[in-house]
Amino acid sequence: MAGQSDLDTLLNDLRPTRRPGEFVYVTTSRPVEAEARIVEREAGTLILERAVADREGLSYEGSYAWLTLEVHSSLEAVGLTAAVSRALADAGVPCNMLAGFYHDHALVPAGRADEALAVLRGLSAAPRGGRYALLRWLGLYR
Repeated sequence: MAGQSDLDTLLNDLRPTRRPGEFVYVTTSRPVEAEARIVEREAGTLILERAVADREGLSYEGSYAWLTLEVHSSLEAVGLTAAVSRALADAGVPCNMLAGFYHDHALVPAGRADEALAVLRGLSAAPRGGRYALLRWLGLYR
């Protein structure tokens, strides 16, 4: 099944949820059970459950909540990451975005997860005109 690419539909159907647990970013060359792995020139970055990092004695900065946008987004969709990160930025909530084949994900400071979920639910529930104002500001609609 192809993912959705219409930005208005994506925003309308966001359905953000929180994955249980807290997550951290680490770098290590040891084989460790990870939720996500990003290969960079300097070192591999792993995102893993905080409990795994603690058990393995790995150092990290900050603890994050993993929010999943349950809408099935296309890898070719334009503007979803911009709209989500802008809404969170306007609320002063830092986020790190990841994309999977089916869904987009935002990692936000664990202590601000409820606030971030409220922001994203508000973005999704906003009247069409309100969303278009944001999208126009982002340069995605003229």
